[in-house]
Amino acid sequence: MINLPQPNQMKQNHKLTVIYYAILRDQRGLDSETIETEVETPLALFSKLKEEHGFSLKPEQMRVAVNDEIADWQVKLAENDVVVFLPPVAGG
Repeated sequence: MINLPQPNQMKQNHKLTVIYYAILRDQRGLDSETIETEVETPLALFSKLKEEHGFSLKPEQMRVAVNDEIADWQVKLAENDVVVFLPPVAGG
């Protein structure tokens, strides 16, 4: 007998808006994008995007904001959340 995940245990895709600043914007070539993903946290999202786009920064070098508030990298993401990765800023 095969045990299939119950509907409440299956990961569902949700739509997220991701906004990039500074070096991440340069490396991605976009200011923002809307993606559909099943990742559940900003850390998982960044890891996936880093793998796909070759970002040079690590999460510990940045902050993350979800829906205009600084957030923990482990916060649960939900449909239509706006995620902003905030790299270190250099000024002159």
